[in-house]
Amino acid sequence: MPYEPGTVWQYEVPTTGSTHLPPDAGYGKALTNQGYGFEVAIADLVDNSIDAGADKIVVHFLRDAKRILTLLVIDNGRGMDDAGLDAAMTVGRRREYGDNALGMYGTGLKAASLSHAASLTVVSRTKRSRAAGRRLTAEGIEDSFRCDTVDPRYAQELVDRYDGIIEWQGSIVRWDQVRAFETVTTGQSDHFLSKAIARLETHLGLYLHRFLQDGLALDIAVWDVSSAEGELGEEVDHIAVQALDPFGYKVPGKARYPRTFTAPVEGLGDVQLTAHIWPAKSKQAGFRQIGSLTDRQGFYFYRNNRLVQAGGWNGLRNPEGHLALARVEVDLPAHDNSVLSLDVKKESVTVTPAFTLGVEMAADAAGHTFHQYLNDAEATYREGAKRNEIVRKAVTPPGKGMDPAIKRVIKEELPEKPGEEPIAFIWATLPVDKFFDLDRENNVVLLNKAFRSDFNDGRRGGSNDVPVTKTLLYLLLEDCFGLGRWERGRQDRVDYWNTILLAAAGAHRERRAQAAD
Repeated sequence: MPYEPGTVWQYEVPTTGSTHLPPDAGYGKALTNQGYGFEVAIADLVDNSIDAGADKIVVHFLRDAKRILTLLVIDNGRGMDDAGLDAAMTVGRRREYGDNALGMYGTGLKAASLSHAASLTVVSRTKRSRAAGRRLTAEGIEDSFRCDTVDPRYAQELVDRYDGIIEWQGSIVRWDQVRAFETVTTGQSDHFLSKAIARLETHLGLYLHRFLQDGLALDIAVWDVSSAEGELGEEVDHIAVQALDPFGYKVPGKARYPRTFTAPVEGLGDVQLTAHIWPAKSKQAGFRQIGSLTDRQGFYFYRNNRLVQAGGWNGLRNPEGHLALARVEVDLPAHDNSVLSLDVKKESVTVTPAFTLGVEMAADAAGHTFHQYLNDAEATYREGAKRNEIVRKAVTPPGKGMDPAIKRVIKEELPEKPGEEPIAFIWATLPVDKFFDLDRENNVVLLNKAFRSDFNDGRRGGSNDVPVTKTLLYLLLEDCFGLGRWERGRQDRVDYWNTILLAAAGAHRERRAQAAD
């Protein structure tokens, strides 16, 4: 726009020309410090897999006897050829997204990965192209954004390792030199992975719950590559991520809820608010196990079925204990707008005053107001607080070797003892006169692996196998841990339980043998 001297105010800044300024290599440091949390970064990678049409995704931790080596995300999506890989690994390149895509800005793969790892490798294959790969490192970015080409022989080898997931097409994202892994001291890998996987399972189960409910298979696995069993070593943990629905109550806390309110928002039009009231004192995972009840009250914004904000009132009001049961579903409009904007990490939504003003004016078809909804939620909370309930005894939680779905139900039904190491279940070589043994010092129930095949119908079984047997043993033996002094009477109980269960295991084996004849 040309400069007009003498005018009172220049409504646009006058310019005389333009130049293109490519990013300096120092931008790489900014790229690696975007503030991505570990779980948020992994979720961003999973978003890319979903956008590629994947219905099977595995987050894979690799470790050896001493340390955690690397992390991979494997999917059976459409995959990418060489040109697609170049585009995906170009820093600052904005790609085109469809109306239903989860990606937005084109930076997630690089920013999320390099926020946690010094090296990002992507290997991919389409139905019509061979396996190919690219590697981007922090050093490469500083060297004028250099991107390395992966040896195609290795790319094919890596794809072949995951042929149970990638059959005709798919992608593998690999993180090496992960900063969090490098801080784990020798002997602490199990402890670190247990906590990291629990947080990751919760985050993915919550933010992707609609996709999981629609059939997405999303697993988290741990392999020990130091084992000689198989090309990838031995699987030591495997979790199928379950949906954590923040609105998944069986019966609402108040009759005639949920209700849908219409908020007239200037600059956006009518916005639908689906208001829920949870039942008071619910123990369901979607209520209790997704974070602080104070933090999880409020708005739940979704974009293309992906949760992008889990709780918070966005300036409408301050969170308070009496509104712990109030949660409101809001689907963001598909088109860009100036009222509701999503951050790059897809963790929170910024709203303008037009949104909060519209919510304050919201009403449903019968004329009920949003303010009345908040009063109903608060009254339901106060009524529930008056009820007396039976207090169940706190338990040491189950850990490694127990199916995650069972662990979640136990957590819903029984309070946990604070600070206790979870009870693990491990198959081990035991004397012939024992069905199980206790390693009380390390909170482990040892199962005689001589019976593993019997309880898995002749198959090898996975890390979370024989769920009924392990659950019954957990209920039987939970109070044998964390007792301090070991009493003779308790040892006698363990001894006769062992004898009886050993006889039961023998009978089970005989019945299997007879059925096979």
